[in-house]
Amino acid sequence: MRHTDGPTRRATLGAILSLAALPFAAVAQDDTLAAAIREQVGDATPTEGGITLRAPTVAENGGQVPITILVDSPQTTERHVAAIHVFATRNPTPGVASFRLTPLLARAEVQTRIRLAEEQRILVLAQMNDGSVRQAAAEIRVTTGGCLS
Repeated sequence: MRHTDGPTRRATLGAILSLAALPFAAVAQDDTLAAAIREQVGDATPTEGGITLRAPTVAENGGQVPITILVDSPQTTERHVAAIHVFATRNPTPGVASFRLTPLLARAEVQTRIRLAEEQRILVLAQMNDGSVRQAAAEIRVTTGGCLS
């Protein structure tokens, strides 16, 4: 005898499978972000502070979100910012940009526009010449996404 509630069972099974996949997707996304960060700064443990991150709280167009990053550092041969890395926590590819700096710069400041897929957290890491790493973050709401998955 054949059951007539086949589509209902399939719909229920599909919903259960999609809910089961959500935590896996979040874990996979976290793993991708962690790998991208590790690729840039190794196993260094970032500390909060020393970075001013200017970004809009709401971006009308995720295709071009302006950000300014200023790292408090003297930019001398003895002590300077060697690199600034920008990550978008929910973009398909989390590594957004990396900037290499030298002590010849008057100050450690970069301005750029980035693409964001959706509402997410921007993470900025400043790698100092001694290997230490500083970090700052900002939450940005995106009304129209700027990335293709």
